[in-house]
Amino acid sequence: MYWFPAKRYGWGWGWPSSWQGWVVLAAFFGLLGVASFLFPPKQSLGAFLVSVLVLAALLFGICWLKGEPPRWRWGK
Repeated sequence: MYWFPAKRYGWGWGWPSSWQGWVVLAAFFGLLGVASFLFPPKQSLGAFLVSVLVLAALLFGICWLKGEPPRWRWGK
């Protein structure tokens, strides 16, 4: 079972379809909050942006591994 189904239109994944996907998404947003606390954007914008890019890359990797294979979709 896929954690992240493919979007109906376009390329990529939609909202999670399993509890594991929801845990991953909640952890992503929780870690974004931690990053904004540890690296306040007004004081250290570079460190904050690097942390956001790393977290986004991790989320993308998990979606790639646990989601439906991505391809362009035109709807059903």
